Amino acid sequence: MTELEKLKAGLEYCYDDDEVDAIKEQAIIWCTAYNALDPLDFAAQREMLKHHLGSVGEKVWIAKVFNCDNGKNIHIGNNFTGNYNITMLDIREIRIGNDVMIGPGTLITTVNHPLTPMGRRKHLGIAKPVVIGNDVWIGGNVTILPGVTIGINVVVAAGAVVTKDVPDNCVVGGVPARFIKNIEDDTE
Repeated sequence: MTELEKLKAGLEYCYDDDEVDAIKEQAIIWCTAYNALDPLDFAAQREMLKHHLGSVGEKVWIAKVFNCDNGKNIHIGNNFTGNYNITMLDIREIRIGNDVMIGPGTLITTVNHPLTPMGRRKHLGIAKPVVIGNDVWIGGNVTILPGVTIGINVVVAAGAVVTKDVPDNCVVGGVPARFIKNIEDDTE
């Protein structure tokens, strides 16, 4: 298997492989162009997102500075607000539902690395998808780690580090993020 095939299969892969690097380099180029767009030219921003992301719903806005590792692995539903300085390390898929808000300084990462020194010396990574449900509010400076699924109608408190799945209809916060309380789903 190539390193890219290993990555897509959810296996350990070499993150500085030429084929893997080429994807990240293209993301650097288009993110730089996106971040250089006129901040009030929302039509141009939307067109660039539609061209470079995997899928984009209606009323999607991502403030600058935005960075990612690929782009094509990011899928965003309708009515999305991504505030300033968001990074999405989308070596694997990031799926974001409808009516989601993400606060400034947030990191969503699908990639992790070995705990062993030899694994890190070999530049190994392993990637797992991240899923964010509908009606989610992620506060500022949150970190969401690989493999996490965040349910529907969830609030993630500012500064939280989400290390495991979050059920529907609740508030979580802290490091690592823990259940704080249930919240009502008033959309039904």
